[in-house]
Amino acid sequence: MITDINRETLLTLIEQGAQVVDVLPEGEFMASHIPGAINIPLKNLNSEATSTLTRAKPVVVY
Repeated sequence: MITDINRETLLTLIEQGAQVVDVLPEGEFMASHIPGAINIPLKNLNSEATSTLTRAKPVVVY
C-alpha cells in the first residue's frame, strides 16, 4: 500500500523500526541521506534488490 506521509509520521515510523530506502544514485546518497537509510538506486529497485528488506516491517521509500 502506498501512502504519502509527513515528517512527523516518518520520524514515528523510524522510531518503530521502519526501513527507510533512499532511491537516489549512490553519489547523491553518499552526499546526503537520512541516517540509517538503505540506498537502492531507483534504476536498481526491483524484487532482487529489495529481497534484503524485512517484510514484517514497514518500508518508507523516498
